[in-house]
Amino acid sequence: MARRYDPGRRDRIIDAAIRIVSDHGIAGLSHRSVAAEADVPLGSTTYHFATLDELLVAALRRVSEEPQTAVDGWARALDEPGEALAGRLTTLLGRLVAGDRSRARLEYELYLAALRREALRPVAAEWLDAFVEVVRAHVDGDAATARSVVALIDGLLIQLLLTGRAFEPEEVREALARVIGDRGTTRPAADG
Repeated sequence: MARRYDPGRRDRIIDAAIRIVSDHGIAGLSHRSVAAEADVPLGSTTYHFATLDELLVAALRRVSEEPQTAVDGWARALDEPGEALAGRLTTLLGRLVAGDRSRARLEYELYLAALRREALRPVAAEWLDAFVEVVRAHVDGDAATARSVVALIDGLLIQLLLTGRAFEPEEVREALARVIGDRGTTRPAADG
């Protein structure tokens, strides 16, 4: 039997893995579950991804590159004119957790999977380091402050996802302002 040409199969497999992790967690991920979700033969999943770690790396890369989470998107938003850095970060975080938090849960599930899956660590570290660099550009180049801000953001988001608490913008803005101190830049409004 001739092999059917299917150029989008690899992408469908990655998308299926993302849906499974979103719906069932990493524990629900197997080559068999992904093949069923992607409607491809089981052999296709192992052909494109020999191990589940390879598939998780591809899924984490895909999720971290999408518009909602792309570091470039955060950089553009922080470069917009207006309030101080703590306020701009608070606005971004509020958007991330507004309404359905399933997307944020998915991102953190994949990100935190790197604790147990060494293959995921470089991808998670790349995202983390890139985010630190974005924040660093807004705190006078201070790497320690940038890392502290990113750690605070991660902690706040994990707490919100675990508890289901409402997002409290003033509380978040105040916590960020304490860490940022006088280093946070304010972007002047454009003339016009």
